[in-house]
Amino acid sequence: MTYSNIKFSEKKYLILVFILLFSFEKLIYSKSHLPYLGAVQNLPGEPPVPLPDSWGYDFLTGIFKHPDMTPDSEGPKPFAGSLNYLDSNQYIKNMKIEAFYPYVVGYGHSWQATLIWKGNKYLYDYETNMYHLFDITDPLNAKLIAYKKFDIANGEHQFGPLTIKYNKKLGKTLAVQCYEVPRYGILWNKYLYPEQVQAIQQRKMLRGFRIFEVTDPNWIHWKLLSETPLNAHANGIDQPQEGSGCQDVPVYHGDQYLFVAGAPNDQYINTEYKSYLYSGAQLIYDVSNPYSPKLLSIWSVPGQKKGEEQEYSKNQHAGNKTTWMGSRMPLFIPKELEKGGRYAYAAMGGFGFYIVDISNPTQMKTISHLDLPLNVSGTVGDNIDVSKINSTGMVYYSGYPLAEDCYEPYKDIYAIDVRNPLDPKIAYTLPRPKPPKKAPFTDYCQRRGSFGPKRSGYAVINSGVPSQRYLPYAFYNAGVQIFDLKNSKKPEITAYFVPKMVGNYLSSDGKEILQSDPSNPVHSIYVEWDRKLIWAFSNHGIYVLSSSLL
Repeated sequence: MTYSNIKFSEKKYLILVFILLFSFEKLIYSKSHLPYLGAVQNLPGEPPVPLPDSWGYDFLTGIFKHPDMTPDSEGPKPFAGSLNYLDSNQYIKNMKIEAFYPYVVGYGHSWQATLIWKGNKYLYDYETNMYHLFDITDPLNAKLIAYKKFDIANGEHQFGPLTIKYNKKLGKTLAVQCYEVPRYGILWNKYLYPEQVQAIQQRKMLRGFRIFEVTDPNWIHWKLLSETPLNAHANGIDQPQEGSGCQDVPVYHGDQYLFVAGAPNDQYINTEYKSYLYSGAQLIYDVSNPYSPKLLSIWSVPGQKKGEEQEYSKNQHAGNKTTWMGSRMPLFIPKELEKGGRYAYAAMGGFGFYIVDISNPTQMKTISHLDLPLNVSGTVGDNIDVSKINSTGMVYYSGYPLAEDCYEPYKDIYAIDVRNPLDPKIAYTLPRPKPPKKAPFTDYCQRRGSFGPKRSGYAVINSGVPSQRYLPYAFYNAGVQIFDLKNSKKPEITAYFVPKMVGNYLSSDGKEILQSDPSNPVHSIYVEWDRKLIWAFSNHGIYVLSSSLL
């Protein structure tokens, strides 16, 4: 007998029984996990652990309800309805796998940079303690040609976020590399462990950037031209310096100006996030003489600095001991300053979205500000895609998840209308990815690991002319998602590639087979619009993808 043959009164009875069974299962499951959730040490002002019945998977609708807010936490948070195994299936629509390379430098995070050298194209895939260098001249037959592991524990400086560009005036290829204070493994919770805070403050390292002349694709052959601490009054690297150092991938186009994010001194401290001490600002340098960069101006928002606590207290995130406040990425700039660009866009975490006038590089100024809806925890605002601004007047703003199993509010991608720079407005949000029907789950939160947008690729790295219709994003356990923006009233996901949750990869020397961590399956993408390829960096290797949409 099928469900359609059952009488209406019997259907109501079956539904009632199912609801009771589901409620009982959820109660038992939640009760059994309460000690684990309750083990989080809540501090005054920190969001409370959400009640078990306030979030979770609805077996009747197949939809997951995110918690309204959560304290910052780590590790799995399974719920009734989570898969009890790691999904080894692969899902693909309107995309094709062109190649796969089983190398990983960071299975939860990595950066990328590219270099054109003597007719060949090179890709750097790297984390703070390792880099891989690939020759990707033939993307279907890429070759790992160099790698290095950094002995950071014994004083060797890390491999930081990197941008490489050719400077026509100097006739040299320059690389700008950022160096930032560490977090994970050094600072677990600044509210509980003052000795960890002191260790960061007293750490001897460059908190700024280095400029190299690229003399060979392999980093070990580069020539150091200068090293610049963000704090203009800093001591040498044999003494502790102030501030955070230079955050994430610097913005440099191979000409006069360099844009970086970071806290230039210890005054920039108003941030909630438990494992970070600083609230990053935006800085611009004149690097026309790469041997002696000159700081032109610093831009920050009210409330970031010590002494601005009254202004800071007005922020909707103030006091929650969870939210990232301040920059993570430098300014997002659709038109280079050297070519007459005027407006830049800033993602300032819990401080929100800003439009900044950079036309006078010695005095950047705020044009307008937009607060985004309250979203605690995870990173509330980190990435802005400006590739569609000239044709649509829209930029796309997003944060990214930090928790596993969707134990935080969902991170929407907001389309912000900036056609009137004085009055930016949220126009719409991009749709939340849904699993294909053949998947053994109906919501990506069930698949384990993290779910949500990461970034659309770094604008200073992505090559070619971006499509004005399609927008790809790395989406953690939902792989790569491509959004069709043709109809702003109803944007759609028209292509995706979702790899298996976990897999094996090769050690850098090819001698060992290692197994990846499943928490962040696809954490980064590099888009070659000119060659119509997307490189997806997963926890078990690098996928090279094509799509007719590109």
